[in-house]
Amino acid sequence: MNYRFMRLLLMFDMPTLTTDDRRQYRRFRKFLLAEGFLMHQYSIYTKLLLNDTANTAMMGRIKKNKPTKGFVTVLKVTEKQYARMEYLHGEKDMSVANSDERVVFLGKSPLEEVSNESDTKNKLSESE
Repeated sequence: MNYRFMRLLLMFDMPTLTTDDRRQYRRFRKFLLAEGFLMHQYSIYTKLLLNDTANTAMMGRIKKNKPTKGFVTVLKVTEKQYARMEYLHGEKDMSVANSDERVVFLGKSPLEEVSNESDTKNKLSESE
């Protein structure tokens, strides 16, 4: 499996005039938080994704839970592009929750798999 970290930036603008509008806003915001999105700015949320497969699955869940009114826009960028973001005013969020350090691999890490493959190749070539 290829691990190419990427970020999903989700921006939304929803009406809050009626009680039903506010209910939909709260429901959508709670959905984003439950899915692991972090608030970057008001109505702008980001999520760190492992690869394009995770992005496809997340987009399906977003489409399933999208609000009926307002605008929702999604932008996919690589982690490298996201890291080059310039902050003109305010401070950059340096917490672990907003970095790829929060990713936990269960089982073998990609680096272990590569080293195990090279060890196996070396042993095979030595035995010949």
